[in-house]
Amino acid sequence: MLGRVRKSCARFFNAVRADINADINSDRNERTHNLFEAAATYVSACAEDDQDRLEEAAGWVSPEALSFGVNELACRAVIALARERDESPGTVARALLGLPAA
Repeated sequence: MLGRVRKSCARFFNAVRADINADINSDRNERTHNLFEAAATYVSACAEDDQDRLEEAAGWVSPEALSFGVNELACRAVIALARERDESPGTVARALLGLPAA
């Protein structure tokens, strides 16, 4: 199990390194975006049904990095809502997805 986690983390960091190297080699005047900024823009564009912004944000980082960022954003959002509602994260996640209580 620990080996799987290690391999997954290694793949993620290799993807981030590749993004950083690509950014360094790209036009220096062009603003670079980090994976959390890309994830926030991607999710908000998805919620607003803004296909142009969604595609733009998806191009800022690798698909693996974007997936990690979206996952991190989802975790943080569920935790924040759970604290705000004084409920468990599991209850909040199920409610957000329209699933019956476990």
